[in-house]
Amino acid sequence: MPSRYVSLQTSEPPALREGLRRLRATLGVPGQFSSEVLAEAAHAAANPVLPTADRTDVEFVTLDPEGSNDLDQAFHLARTATGFQLLYAIADVAAFVSPGGHIDTEAHARAETLYAPTRKTPLHPSVLSEGAASLLPDEVRPALVWELEFDADGQTTSTRVARGLVRSRAKLSYTGAQAALDAGAGGEQLELLRTLGTLRLELEAARGGVSLSVPEQEVVASDDRWALQFRAPLPVEDWNAQLSLATGMGAASLMLSGGVGILRTLPPARDGSLAKLRRTAAALGITWPQSQGYPAFVRSLDASVPAQAAMLNACTTLFRGAGYQAFRGTIPEQPLHAAIAAPYAHTTAPLRRLVDRYCGEICVAISAGQEVPDWVTSTMAELPPVMDDADRRAKKYERGIVDLVEALVLAPRLGQSFTGTVLEVDPEDDLGVLQLPDPAVEAKVKGAELVLGEQVSATLVAADLLSGKVEFRILDPA
Repeated sequence: MPSRYVSLQTSEPPALREGLRRLRATLGVPGQFSSEVLAEAAHAAANPVLPTADRTDVEFVTLDPEGSNDLDQAFHLARTATGFQLLYAIADVAAFVSPGGHIDTEAHARAETLYAPTRKTPLHPSVLSEGAASLLPDEVRPALVWELEFDADGQTTSTRVARGLVRSRAKLSYTGAQAALDAGAGGEQLELLRTLGTLRLELEAARGGVSLSVPEQEVVASDDRWALQFRAPLPVEDWNAQLSLATGMGAASLMLSGGVGILRTLPPARDGSLAKLRRTAAALGITWPQSQGYPAFVRSLDASVPAQAAMLNACTTLFRGAGYQAFRGTIPEQPLHAAIAAPYAHTTAPLRRLVDRYCGEICVAISAGQEVPDWVTSTMAELPPVMDDADRRAKKYERGIVDLVEALVLAPRLGQSFTGTVLEVDPEDDLGVLQLPDPAVEAKVKGAELVLGEQVSATLVAADLLSGKVEFRILDPA
């Protein structure tokens, strides 16, 4: 399922404090940084290793969720005689982190930033992640500057990357950027983002890639009052994501050509999985012509229609087993990311994800025709299990928080009946997953003869504020 958005606030609902504490303890969510890490970070912030190339003449802008200060990426788009050019500045974390030092050791223990409604557990101390290393507006920063050329159809024709000093001109938010575009006042950069992003989405569909547009559960926090809502990504988020995807695909291409790297892989769908999805569509009464491929079918679904929402949820099971593949010399037998339908690497979020710093270093070296640094090649084989564990923890943390908020929202309504859509069914145990539109809840439901995609009335029988367990039952009217 998609990762969930959370709103950062300052206080937790008293009823959830113990449940949140238990969740963090169970998952081993890190606490404060040690004094050694903080001291090293303060010194690094004041003494970065700066590149000689000056790219501060480029009018970069950042585009992120409202209120973000850990800004990894800044872009500048331009039309060329043959298509488009993307200059993509990525925060140069290696300019501040010494291999084997206190910050580096702690980053390997954390591996990625964790988000919760009242706090962020960052990969790096905030003096770096939200300060000296972040691509904040009007600040000169060291960066890895990617240069991607595209033809008129949006197809990548060349990729290279080198270090340089950059200065972002503006800090844009998704909501503000979308509103400006909708009002016809987006300006050149956002209009080019829409044009290139749309072309890249069309290419993604043509090569068999899939971006599932499933509404996400979002925790909406205001002081100590928390609620839930379903949130659909804005179009500008999809276009912006295509810049990152294009860069990650370019990074993978560099790594494969150089014979060294770390890929983000996802195996193709298992035999029979697509046939099972077609049977699910038929059971839900959804027409799926034999001539229509899976990507086109997914894009035709409307999550606001109950049966189609259940179908979209079923589609999330087609691809499973994402992971990381480190290689040197021998190319992985399965180098593809099946949902992207191309080789791909994580390289655009080094402030928030450890592996991206490594991938950036590898690509800079390959692009310059130099040897990859020893600190990268000597430790990169250890990264896949570290990142896999971190991904699992992050998903459990996000899901655990949402479970607790669901319990908080529903606890006062024990015994009441709700109408929702059956998203999943396990007939052997008479169990399923029920999605409610308001409040925005997805929880277990127990009842005989549950039918996938049907709307049912179920009674709330459990809402535990310590475990986050929520359960509905379809009770016998008698």
